[in-house]
Amino acid sequence: MISLILCAAGSGTRAGLPENKILHELNGLPVLCHSLSVFAPHVDEILVACRREDEKAILPLLSQYDDARTVIGGATRAESVLCALRHATGDVVLVHDAARPFVTPEIIKNCIISVEKYGSGVCALPVTDTVVLAAESKVGGYVPRDYLFTVQTPQGFRREDLLMAYEQAESEGALRNFTDDSGVYDKYIAPPHLFTGDKYNQKLTYMRDFACSDRVGFGVDTHAFAHQDEIDRGIARLNLNYITLCGAVIPSNRALEAHSDGDVAVHALMDALLSAIGERDIGFHFPDTDPQYRGISSMLLLEKVMDMVRKRGFKVQNVSISVLCELPRLSPYIEKMRENLIRALGCDTVGIAAGTNEKLGYIGEGRGITAYATVLLAVK
Repeated sequence: MISLILCAAGSGTRAGLPENKILHELNGLPVLCHSLSVFAPHVDEILVACRREDEKAILPLLSQYDDARTVIGGATRAESVLCALRHATGDVVLVHDAARPFVTPEIIKNCIISVEKYGSGVCALPVTDTVVLAAESKVGGYVPRDYLFTVQTPQGFRREDLLMAYEQAESEGALRNFTDDSGVYDKYIAPPHLFTGDKYNQKLTYMRDFACSDRVGFGVDTHAFAHQDEIDRGIARLNLNYITLCGAVIPSNRALEAHSDGDVAVHALMDALLSAIGERDIGFHFPDTDPQYRGISSMLLLEKVMDMVRKRGFKVQNVSISVLCELPRLSPYIEKMRENLIRALGCDTVGIAAGTNEKLGYIGEGRGITAYATVLLAVK
């Protein structure tokens, strides 16, 4: 039987978060959920060592796992692990930082195999950079990196051995001296066995860590041209003399049906941005049933979306938008559209293409406009 201890009793202080970082969303789910879902198929019970003040928020996240429960941790990581060890029932125990959500099934399997074969398994990576000893910003010596490793989690052991080591450390008042389980095991049992980890199995510590890689987003939006009877009934805009695309006013003999200003290109762009950060679409954030958005400039809504992007730790790297319509002719306004988006996005790599649909379909028949947008977000 295999027990998993997820260390989740930290906080979001260094990340500048108002909550425990394992409750902060990553790709639309709390960080803890990512660790839970990867480990669940490989273990028989899960113990989440957490702070009492976080337990209420954590319990609902465990509801889909029959053998998952919380254990109130201590003031330090070592104290929290010891509390969980005393509640664990497995012959083998894996200890993992809940703030390492990118662990893979392969790493978990290799950890278990190492414990079965050697009695311990510590996830680690060989150091690839040159390492020096230094004092007062001056190099005092070089350390051969052939013998240097950085230690990750999970770390696996026979439960009785690890519990014995932790209790010995506690009896000596030495728990605070240890920052991970391999150190406790090494001190009181034996040198632990290492197995190869993964550079992507990183721990989320600072806000920038939550934006771990570049993101790609895609969005599409369509608006139909309004008819006079719809205008008369108040379900389309009154002004028939122009449409708005990327904040540029473009003369047109027909307006677009819309609750806002009908900026189909910006709507597609906003959906692309929201999808890249794992958020729901513009209809969720700015519903057309809300009167505050009636006739509103889509460029103002784009500002709100960009605030969300920046708070997630990203910046816009580049944007590509393609607008399909028969009329009006867009080419004279493309540069103005680009300038507006460059200012709004803080990015000068903005491409806008405009084309017709060769008289085919609703676009070719002049009944509507469709826009497609892709974005690349980079870590700030």
